[in-house]
Amino acid sequence: MKIKIKVPATSANLGPGFDALGLALDLWNETEFTPADTFSLRIEGEGAERLAPNPRNLIVRSMQKVYDAAGKQMPALEIHCLNRIPLGAGLGSSAAAIITGLLAANALLDSFLSNDEILNLATEIEGHPDNVAPALMGGLVVSTMNEGEVIGHKIVGTSHDSSLHVTIVVPDFHFPTKQARAVLPKHVPMKDAIHNISRAVLVTEALHDGDLDLLAKVMDDTLHQPYRLPLIPGAREAMDAAKQAGAAAALSGAGPSLIAFASKRDSGIGSAMKREFESAGLSTRVFELGVSEEGAKVERK
Repeated sequence: MKIKIKVPATSANLGPGFDALGLALDLWNETEFTPADTFSLRIEGEGAERLAPNPRNLIVRSMQKVYDAAGKQMPALEIHCLNRIPLGAGLGSSAAAIITGLLAANALLDSFLSNDEILNLATEIEGHPDNVAPALMGGLVVSTMNEGEVIGHKIVGTSHDSSLHVTIVVPDFHFPTKQARAVLPKHVPMKDAIHNISRAVLVTEALHDGDLDLLAKVMDDTLHQPYRLPLIPGAREAMDAAKQAGAAAALSGAGPSLIAFASKRDSGIGSAMKREFESAGLSTRVFELGVSEEGAKVERK
């Protein structure tokens, strides 16, 4: 039996929803798993020259977690990855790899784990649920931990997806997650916490209702963006340019990418952001995307 797994890109934080909000985007990695006599792994697309084509690959390591839980040996497989999600860009590439591996192994083991168990195992591997939850579930997901278990709650419904258009601008800048975490303060003022709590609620309401005017007013953050934006050349100026073009904008995850929301596709938003990054010496790529109400898909052939 051949298995195909499709997993969407995700954008986490969404301004004030630090480590809690995540959104699935219509940009997909596809991976096929075919029984074979010996192991092989072939990677096309994003990360083809950087990712390990061996058992150290994150997809394979995630698969092994499921087989270990089942007490079974992982079979030899021919794995073919077609990657469209940029690596290290704040678009959930590692979350996509983890979900891919877990779902593939689970399918090969006749659904040994439930979706809740997959979400918890994915969070254990990733370290936080804000990307793996929307990658698995689709749409806008609020996630948190409760006594060691992940609570992932989907917010956005299909009736509002058509009112949101997303522009992602990916600068050619290496900004590892470890560095992005290291610059954050260990303590924050009470007013900053209140600022983010109130706005995170309003961001979820604005996305749910398709209210772009409200979203533009409440997307600002005090917990992570003030510390990360100065480390990414041109990012602050690019975000300001998106806002001036009428979009609601934020870092995508920890960055270095920016995400901008508008009510319709507008190439001027991406162009304005691109110009600011290029003025700071960085080449960029622009992705015009929709929100994906669907999460990861499993196909059996």
